[in-house]
Amino acid sequence: VFTLTVTGMHKASGERRRGLLNLVDLAGSERLRASQAQGQQLRETQAINKSLSSLGDVIFALASGAKHVPFRNSKLTHLL
Repeated sequence: VFTLTVTGMHKASGERRRGLLNLVDLAGSERLRASQAQGQQLRETQAINKSLSSLGDVIFALASGAKHVPFRNSKLTHLL
């Protein structure tokens, strides 16, 4: 996980704004059939795909203004 913090200041008003951008390396996310993964690699691929699905759920909940955002459904989304 890489977090980039950007801070800006409006010169005329002196107002400051801060934004965060979280970048996550999801290397290895792929379709199980195409990868022909076995053993440990299979389990890692399944975990990555589960995290991606959870991330999609969080983004959808945030975008739709849902009352509950499922951040704790995976380690990835809980971290973010």
